[in-house]
Amino acid sequence: MVSVSRETPQQTEERLRHVIALADFVVHDGIWCFEESPADRPPALTADTLAVVRDDESWSCLVPHDQRHQDVERFGIFSFHFPAELDNSGFVGWLATHLKAELGTGVFVVCGSNRARGGIYDYWGCPINMLNEATALIMTLRTS
Repeated sequence: MVSVSRETPQQTEERLRHVIALADFVVHDGIWCFEESPADRPPALTADTLAVVRDDESWSCLVPHDQRHQDVERFGIFSFHFPAELDNSGFVGWLATHLKAELGTGVFVVCGSNRARGGIYDYWGCPINMLNEATALIMTLRTS
C-alpha cells in the first residue's frame, strides 16, 4: 500500500512526471461515445464496453461509436495503468491541467481498480480531433 505524502508543488511535479513515465499507457483504437439508457433499464455489457456509470436518471456507457449513435460527442480514448508501488495521487488534476494549458481542451476521466495489475487505472477521453495532439503531449511528458 502506498501512503500519500505532503509535498511542495515542485516535488509533486517531479513525482508525477516519474509516475507518467512508468505507467502503462495505451491509446485505444477507434472513436468512442457515451450511450445512455434510463436508470430503470441497466445496459447490457459487451466486451467493447469500457466503462459504465450512472446518476439518478440514467446509465452512461463508454462504447465504440457506430451508426446507431447520432448527434453525440465523439471521443478519442487513452488509458493509464499505474504501478502499485507508486503514489499517483493528484495525477488526474495534474495531467488535465497540462492538457488544458497546452491544448486548450478539457477531458473526462473514468477511474477503476484492478489489484492484479497494480491497482488504479484511468480511461481518459478527449475530443476525437484532439487525440493526436493529446497523445503527443503525453509522450513528451513521459520522456522529459
